[in-house]
Amino acid sequence: MTQPEHGQPPQAGGQAGWGSQPQWGGQPQWPMPPGHGPWQGQAPNGMPGGQTPPYGPQHGQPYGQHPGQPYGQPLYVAPPKPGVIPLRPLQFGEFLDGAFQTIRRNAASMVGSALIVQAASGILTGVLTVAVLPAMESLQSVNRRADLDDFLGPVIGFIAAIIGVAILAALLGSVLQGVFAVPVLRSVLNRRTGFRQMWKLAARRIWPLLGVAALLTFVGLLAVAAVVGVAVLLVMAMGPAGIALVIPLWIGALVLFVWIGLKLMFAPAAIVVERVGVYDGLLRSWQLTKNSWWRIFGITLVVAIMVGVIGNVVQIPVNLATEGVGTVFSPHPDASSTSSGFLVATIISTIIAVLVGSVTFAFQTSVTALIYVDLRMRREGLDVELMRLMETGADPDGVPGEPLARHAGTQWPPHSGSWPVPGSPAPDAPYGPRPPV
Repeated sequence: MTQPEHGQPPQAGGQAGWGSQPQWGGQPQWPMPPGHGPWQGQAPNGMPGGQTPPYGPQHGQPYGQHPGQPYGQPLYVAPPKPGVIPLRPLQFGEFLDGAFQTIRRNAASMVGSALIVQAASGILTGVLTVAVLPAMESLQSVNRRADLDDFLGPVIGFIAAIIGVAILAALLGSVLQGVFAVPVLRSVLNRRTGFRQMWKLAARRIWPLLGVAALLTFVGLLAVAAVVGVAVLLVMAMGPAGIALVIPLWIGALVLFVWIGLKLMFAPAAIVVERVGVYDGLLRSWQLTKNSWWRIFGITLVVAIMVGVIGNVVQIPVNLATEGVGTVFSPHPDASSTSSGFLVATIISTIIAVLVGSVTFAFQTSVTALIYVDLRMRREGLDVELMRLMETGADPDGVPGEPLARHAGTQWPPHSGSWPVPGSPAPDAPYGPRPPV
């Protein structure tokens, strides 16, 4: 019986020709799944378009494996970065970059607000400095005890006024620290925040912010007064030998102050973002910093050193230039020219200090807010919630990270696992129990 020609079907009752058998080692052509087709254009292995790349053990690739992918290893998918930081726990460089990007995107709201506060404190300090200048000039003519007593009055008043300005600046700075959490959280999802919008979102939390700022400032002043009082009593009771006890007392007080200050550093951000009260904000900050104190201390210390170096680098040339100009225009100054030069130098240095201080303050508070976001992502999975907000676009005018809400009488999220669609009615209560910290 003759064999049919190659490629022709066999006759009835006959056997299939040898030409129809697959090659040894070849693979059968399985049907393509729906939605898949041949490679278009240039295939990854350099094959022309329309041909399927050679997968299979005979080509060194197991089935279901991408070329160049280690066997059994899933492909790495980078976390999304919709805004200034990636939505995952952050590294040190990402805090700095995120803070710079936040300031750049929200310069009007952040630098503008910081400039107002810095200008107010700088103007008050400059006015007090100029006001005490006549008393400093009259010090040269003091030759009696009565004149010295008259001189000490303005000096003590000046010191008290400077302390009052410093306390006021600390209060306003604590308030701004909480307010600046609004543009930082919104920048995480690439949402810009204007000056008016920032203060509108934070307006309802101003009183709790003032409360926590006043409480922390008052407790800090009491602690400093107590340490100073104990040191004075030790020196008065023991004489010079009491200094041996005063030095470790001050060191221990400083360490305790830094430790407690870092533990409570995120209370303003928690009050604004999570809409809690003064006590709950302090407790929330204390819980978030648990087992993370040294990491927060390192980041905060490095940022403070950077800010101090930048401030000095900018301020030193200004001071040298001011003194040089005064020497050129008045090589043999008298009392009047000295006072005028001092006044001009004070004004110029105050302006430069206000400008530099506003930028550095905005930078430091941005880093603090990003540390707060990082702690919540590490402990509570805030990055997952931020991804959900990014995908759904829900609440575009709100503050990301606010407590979610549930409908009255129902569990939130629903048991079905589906989230509400944008535009659904505003919920009225925080969802579910907060995860343990």
